[in-house]
Amino acid sequence: MLKRLLVLGALGLVTVAGCSSTSNDTGSNAGPLPDGASLLKDAAESMKPVNSATFALKVNGQVPGVPVKDVSGDLTKKGDAKGKAQLDQFGQTFEVDFVLFEKKIYIKAVTGGWQEFGDATKIYDPSAILDPERGVAKLLTSIDSPVTEAREDVGGTKTFRIAGKVAKDKVKSLVPVQSDVNVKIWVKEEGKHLPVRALVEVSPGNSAEITLSEVDKPVTVTKPV
Repeated sequence: MLKRLLVLGALGLVTVAGCSSTSNDTGSNAGPLPDGASLLKDAAESMKPVNSATFALKVNGQVPGVPVKDVSGDLTKKGDAKGKAQLDQFGQTFEVDFVLFEKKIYIKAVTGGWQEFGDATKIYDPSAILDPERGVAKLLTSIDSPVTEAREDVGGTKTFRIAGKVAKDKVKSLVPVQSDVNVKIWVKEEGKHLPVRALVEVSPGNSAEITLSEVDKPVTVTKPV
């Protein structure tokens, strides 16, 4: 579960909270839209020095192999993480707390205490998420035929919306897909074009919507007691 949870959560970095968006005028007054490939290259570079972030994931419809509806928490480049998740099991939704600490997974349900579920590396190596050679930065440069579609306001931040496709071989280790997937990435208009939001469409009507905020904020994760 946490393998899909954390990787999906890492697909997009944001510098603002929230994921609502509003399309803006893309006419001559706004100027021409920049090249999508160049924006994604800048976005990938901007992520390389990131050491921590707060992430959130919302699943729309169903994503096979991802039994969560909503996930939020904090993540470090070292691979430690903590947060809450809503699991969809047998038609019911359960909320749990989770901690990844020194490669081990701990989960606490509504009732009862913390339980250790073993070596996290057997499920997923979370240190890969913010690794510039294995994680999100690498994924952004793997998007095929990116096109800048529009300017949009996302949670009060001006962004460019970029659409493209990712080959299943590039993403299937992160998201359990059977074919190539369509993606949309929102990056800041200004500065180094940090990613603001990501939408991964696994199939029509079924997608994962991801945001991260408070980039490089201090994050401390400790072993549950």
